[in-house]
Amino acid sequence: MVKISKEAALAYHENNRPGKIEVKPTKPYHTQTDLSLAYSPGVAYPCLEIQQTPDSVYKYTDKGNLVAVISNGTAVLGLGDIGAMSGKPVMEGKGLLFKIYGGIDVFDIEVAEKDPEKFCEAVEKIAPTFGGINLEDIKAPQCFYIEDRLKRTLDIPVMHDDQHGTAIISAAGLKNALEVAGKNIADVKIVVNGAGAAAISCTKLYVALGAQVKNIVMLDSKGVITSDRENLTEQKKLFATDRRDVHTLEEAVKGADVFVGLSKGNVLSQDMIRSMADSPIVFALANPVPEISYEDAMASRPDVLMSTGRSDYPNQINNVIGFPYIFRGALDVHARAINEEMKMAAVRAIADLAKQPVPDVVNDVYHVNDLTFGPKYFIPKPVDPRLITEVSAAVAKAAMESGVARTPITDWEGYKQHLRELLGQETKLTRKLHDTARLHPQRVVFAEGGNPTMLKAAVQAKAESICQPILLGNPDRLNRVASRLKLDLSDIEIIDMRADNEQGRRATFAKHLAEKRAREGYTFEEAYDKMYERNYFGMSLVEQGDADAFITGLYTKYSNTIKVAKEVIGIRPEFKTFGTMHILNTQKGVFYIADTLINRHPDEDVLTDIAKLSAHTVKFFNEEPVIAMLSYSNFGTDAAGSPVKVHKAVAEMQKIYPDLAIDGEMQVNYALNKQLRDEKYPFSRLKGKDVNTLVFPNLSSANASYKLLQALNPEAEIIGPIQMGLNKPIHFTDSEGSVQDIVNITAVAVIDAYVEKIKNNKQ
Repeated sequence: MVKISKEAALAYHENNRPGKIEVKPTKPYHTQTDLSLAYSPGVAYPCLEIQQTPDSVYKYTDKGNLVAVISNGTAVLGLGDIGAMSGKPVMEGKGLLFKIYGGIDVFDIEVAEKDPEKFCEAVEKIAPTFGGINLEDIKAPQCFYIEDRLKRTLDIPVMHDDQHGTAIISAAGLKNALEVAGKNIADVKIVVNGAGAAAISCTKLYVALGAQVKNIVMLDSKGVITSDRENLTEQKKLFATDRRDVHTLEEAVKGADVFVGLSKGNVLSQDMIRSMADSPIVFALANPVPEISYEDAMASRPDVLMSTGRSDYPNQINNVIGFPYIFRGALDVHARAINEEMKMAAVRAIADLAKQPVPDVVNDVYHVNDLTFGPKYFIPKPVDPRLITEVSAAVAKAAMESGVARTPITDWEGYKQHLRELLGQETKLTRKLHDTARLHPQRVVFAEGGNPTMLKAAVQAKAESICQPILLGNPDRLNRVASRLKLDLSDIEIIDMRADNEQGRRATFAKHLAEKRAREGYTFEEAYDKMYERNYFGMSLVEQGDADAFITGLYTKYSNTIKVAKEVIGIRPEFKTFGTMHILNTQKGVFYIADTLINRHPDEDVLTDIAKLSAHTVKFFNEEPVIAMLSYSNFGTDAAGSPVKVHKAVAEMQKIYPDLAIDGEMQVNYALNKQLRDEKYPFSRLKGKDVNTLVFPNLSSANASYKLLQALNPEAEIIGPIQMGLNKPIHFTDSEGSVQDIVNITAVAVIDAYVEKIKNNKQ
């Protein structure tokens, strides 16, 4: 676990700008008209609509996506009653988690009031602002009264996460741990060490799952809570035992099946765990020091099933697995409450998710390849991208079925797709690519079959029905890699281009290449030797029709790959060159950037070809190209250097394509600022249009620009490089490309291959 110093934590909260959250406008505000719509006089109209139809507040305001994180600072983390103001960093942190995991906006509100009645009155008065209330870090037993009252008096979801978040996640973990241990929840003996808000709520939820109260022993700081003890709170009375033979934790855990610790560190010993029943389940959830360390628990006996609240050990009980998605589902149906049915739906969804195959992104984050349901993995990891779809949908559905939803969801697959797009897991662009590719899956060769990233991408592309992969490489080695990564290659073709049984195909490919390049000094022998290389052999598979598309680039230098592509595949006869394009999917729209990879110092003829190819490629993606050809000058203001060749290329393109929206040369700020461009250069062919395609004057500027934009805006989706101008669908990947990057390029290659087939059939 990374050690966090005081200095680092303070610098994190102070630097750049103080705090962790901010408010950003979601509507245009640059013009007088924008401001008149946003405020006076335009704002009066939605106000009147809401007055007439109160529920329309969800339509015209952010209420439906706004949660208040409210605390009085009486039980902050492990720090205790440090006051409302001192707890503000925690509330801001909770707001950050709501946003990054659930896409939910948050106002953190610190109320300097310890009296429960007055605290509730303050919350009730501000409640109309919000779609939900997340109570946080309020001490017991006041927190029970506060939540119960607010749930009665407010018609929006209210949840004290310290109680129910921990309860929901630990209940899901307990459900699965019992399944791993082969035990029935109705029969197991449970010891709960701690009797605060979280402990009470956890135990209530275990009972709702089927645990028997008679089998539960709860302890507080005074020892076992027995029914004959005086001055018990109503909450503790629920789990007071009639047993008189147990008084201490040591006595309570003897023979127990489950230990749940919500107390303090180092109170559970190895001998205590050894005294428990077979396959004991130990949830040591005190933070940052658990009731027993993971190492000591595992060393005590080999059959222990262990969870902690820490991220550096397996099976972390982490509230972030629950609250963003529970509120997300509740908000999306404009729920009036978060009820028991919704909480139980979240428990089941979280538990079920741990039994499904783990996404590659989760394995990558934790640097493992063996996360499968069992003793070391019975709770989903917090980074699992499926939590938002599975848990939120389950909660929303439970809200509808239990009658607390104002707005029903009818298209569940569409809803899940919206959630994926909300957090940037998938966009409309990539979904469109994948859906189109699935309609016409093609045979795609993956050159570097032994590379773990490419191997995972090939398996994922097949699982998504995007293509039928063909892997190049030694079958034994590929299967060893796949076994280590727990990937199934049973239905995937593997070709060992160096095997003896490939001699005939190598000879055929070599003969064809030698004949094609005979005037360039190629001999059959030289071509035959080339066919032992993955790029020559793989591209020849496509050239000869044994495959439909080819993906390469993780190992090989681009310069070599470009050379092979020109020799084996060749450039389309109507062009002098080929190029590549990257697509940037940003908050401001989709932009097509060329040429990012191939042509280092293009002259005006090559730039004209790149512009032609760019127009063709943008249309390939069903967009109408609006092209700005860039330089450091505007429309002939510099009569020397690189602007001249751009200027000439623009003139040629406008001559050839009189109806194409293309102009330049121009600086990038004029290209992207329509108002600025139209005011200063009203003669431009781009007048009134939003540019979506940028053609750069050379490789350095194009490559540097897209990588700069990617670095400055890591949330922007990058698709590419997309090949433009070769005779066959040969596509490249970046050496640092992720599995998803390669899957996206595979979808492009499949569509490219299908379009190529249609075109050839028409000829």
